[in-house]
Amino acid sequence: MTAQKGSAFLLKIAGEESTYRTVAGLRTTQMSINGDAVVVTHKESGGWRELLSGAGSRHVSVSAAGIFLGSEAENAIRAHALAGTVAPYELSFEHGEKLQGTFLVQRLDYAGDFNGERNYTLQLESSGPVVPA
Repeated sequence: MTAQKGSAFLLKIAGEESTYRTVAGLRTTQMSINGDAVVVTHKESGGWRELLSGAGSRHVSVSAAGIFLGSEAENAIRAHALAGTVAPYELSFEHGEKLQGTFLVQRLDYAGDFNGERNYTLQLESSGPVVPA
């Protein structure tokens, strides 16, 4: 298996007619898949913790940071953050794999220096299943 380029890990937001637009200007993107376990340990577990397979909740978190370019996709993210709405997103990887799901903009931060570019960071949390596309 060969190494994959970080620049090919793209965050996209659904636009009109269910087409996905790349969120431009991102320099870093990170995804975490988390699950909350249901513990079913009992007296006969021999002192070892036992978990119930398929139970509990799962969620995906996405963090990204980049340079603000004022793109249509960035403006849509800001609109969803202000409205508190969930929207469809897609994570695209170098070898063609894709994950799709609906996400809530948990956090959106903007920053800038006097002589530097305006940048932003965002945190997305999944709402519902995140599935291969």
